[in-house]
Amino acid sequence: MGVLNLERPAFLAEEDLVIFEDAVGKFFDEHAPESRTAKWREDGIVERALWNEAAEAGLACLSIPEEYGGMGGDYRHEVILMEQLGAKAVDGFGLSLHNAIVAHYILHYGTEEQKQRWLPGMADGTYVSAIAMTEPGAGSDLQGIKSTARLDGDEYVLNGSKTFITNGQTANLIVVVAKTDPTQGARGTSLLVVETDKVQGFERGRNLDKLGQEAADTSELFFNDVRIPADNLLGGGEGQGFFQLMGQLPQERLNIAVQGIAQIERALALTIDYVKQRKAFGKQVIDFQNTQFVLAECKTEATIARVFVNHCIEQHLAGKLDAATASMAKYWVTDLENSIIDRCLQLFGGFGFMAEYPIARMYRDSRVQRIYGGTNEIMKVLIARTL
Repeated sequence: MGVLNLERPAFLAEEDLVIFEDAVGKFFDEHAPESRTAKWREDGIVERALWNEAAEAGLACLSIPEEYGGMGGDYRHEVILMEQLGAKAVDGFGLSLHNAIVAHYILHYGTEEQKQRWLPGMADGTYVSAIAMTEPGAGSDLQGIKSTARLDGDEYVLNGSKTFITNGQTANLIVVVAKTDPTQGARGTSLLVVETDKVQGFERGRNLDKLGQEAADTSELFFNDVRIPADNLLGGGEGQGFFQLMGQLPQERLNIAVQGIAQIERALALTIDYVKQRKAFGKQVIDFQNTQFVLAECKTEATIARVFVNHCIEQHLAGKLDAATASMAKYWVTDLENSIIDRCLQLFGGFGFMAEYPIARMYRDSRVQRIYGGTNEIMKVLIARTL
């Protein structure tokens, strides 16, 4: 049942999903041991080889139909992957972004030709993907982007810069948000797919030095008169980008909540194990009433979060998850993730402040959850509009 003593939810109860979860866990045990993940943190990037290994194991494009080279699963398989990434401490590996965000933009909005052209390569490891939204002057306010794509004959000429792009040093298939008609505001926004190995004028900037998530390659990207074929316009029609983004953001925000509850459960498990072993003043730390009360509060709050996240997953599987509820899950779970990890770290005492302890890394890594995917303040704005 795990640290929260909750039964496995009905949507994950099928035997093949239980077997799949076990297989994913074993894959990360074998391919992402601490000795290897430590090197990724030191290097600031997950090595490209892991992407190929994951693709060979069938972990890429889990929820993409087999006709496009995917594994033919659904969102439940992506949930299992995200939870195992958290449980096995495979920090910084951007496979869930590749699977459950970028691939779904192409699946839901791409033309048939585009789906046949890009999705098989995303499934077999040929492509590592990213989505380039944020700019130095535009974050949560996507209408404020300045990148432009001007049609010139049968090509678009793309200019602009992006920052904080996950998988930015590795990706060779990037969905770029740009203005195809800067005079039309949101209605002038489009998504264009850049195959970086086939263009000139594309440059990768710094692999950014971050507070946490050290193994994740998070980068600046520059597009300088990059010419891409007109048929790389996602969906084939200009001005659809903002609506395409809004259509996929609920799943992106649910993904963040799923990752958040996975980190909460891992933090609780690590801390309970630690306070049962650590002694102070002649007795185990778990025997102090303060320790018991802190962990009782954390477990209660975590249980509420897990039940809510499971409800959101069920709603999403049924096609009923609305943007406001996804925003609630994203902001509330990530706020709680930071709060619980902070209280858990305190119970480790001085060891919690040491970088080699997982709880210290989790403390750093969790902070960005309240920022990306739309800041938690923006989530509250979206929720408030439903009042």
